[in-house]
Amino acid sequence: GLALAEMINSIDKPKISLVLGGGHSIGVPLATASDYSFIVPTATMTIHPIRLSGLVIGVPQTYEYLDKMQDRVIRFIVTHSHITETKLREYMFRTGELVRDVGTVLVGREAVDAGLVDAVGGLAESITKLNELAKIQQVPNYPSMEQFNYQPPVFRPQTNVPYNPNPGGIYS
Repeated sequence: GLALAEMINSIDKPKISLVLGGGHSIGVPLATASDYSFIVPTATMTIHPIRLSGLVIGVPQTYEYLDKMQDRVIRFIVTHSHITETKLREYMFRTGELVRDVGTVLVGREAVDAGLVDAVGGLAESITKLNELAKIQQVPNYPSMEQFNYQPPVFRPQTNVPYNPNPGGIYS
């Protein structure tokens, strides 16, 4: 997941992210990988620490590896958003908000206020901002289909089709 966020961030074209529904787990780095990010008012961002599923043998190397992975994710988010490391860690390890888990759920404006996302907005705002970043002065005004006198084909059942008593072919 983090590799995908790093790849998106490395693209040398303007990038906008729009959080719809929910940006959970690795969705947070993906949302911050763009040049500018939006979240709709009702979308959520769930911030929690990295977890492993399955059997984990309690050896120090396993926990050290998890800590290194966690630090990489935190470093990426902090570098590509306006949140501080202290605040991000506070959200990640907060207890009492998620049932049987640690972390925080931020909704719409809360994600902006936290510094994870740049603005509350939807698709229209995202497209406007992308045009601004790409320095597109005016969106092209494509001609409408009416200007070409285009008439979509109309389905008309054929009435002169001969009756075939053997519709499966000659061998059925």
